[in-house]
Amino acid sequence: MPLLTPHLLKLRINTYAPYVGAGIKVEHIDLDQGLCVVSMPLTALNKNVVGTQFGGSLYSMTDPFYMLILMRQLGNSYVVWDKSAKIDFVAPGHDNVTARIKIPSSEISDIQELAKDGDPVFREYTVDIVDDHQKVVATVTKTLYIRLRKHSKSTHQSSKINR
Repeated sequence: MPLLTPHLLKLRINTYAPYVGAGIKVEHIDLDQGLCVVSMPLTALNKNVVGTQFGGSLYSMTDPFYMLILMRQLGNSYVVWDKSAKIDFVAPGHDNVTARIKIPSSEISDIQELAKDGDPVFREYTVDIVDDHQKVVATVTKTLYIRLRKHSKSTHQSSKINR
């Protein structure tokens, strides 16, 4: 896969079959600023048995973005993997939903400091998925594993994101 510029990354994600099928769309992606905004309308293709947003689609809205942001901001000297995730369904999603995924710039220097001795770093991030009225529909909590590449056994991971 060639290196992906921001425009090509957004295009690739927005044409990724599981996202197309669920109606998930990246509205804004700026990995340099640590921000991704993702939306999903309620459609026949992502309704669950009771007519609300399907939980798997809600989770999918948030799945790759913390990892992508950290891979971009930390660079190829680090390995970044999703370690675990949890979703808390707060209220039924009856209409469009949006997730605003953000990692503050100060987090990058914190990670670099914690990782400098070669130990693995585990960071937890939480994002609310809200409806058109800003009511929380679900809260996703993700834990990421980060480590300096030279101390990691994950030699095959490489970023395709242009830096």
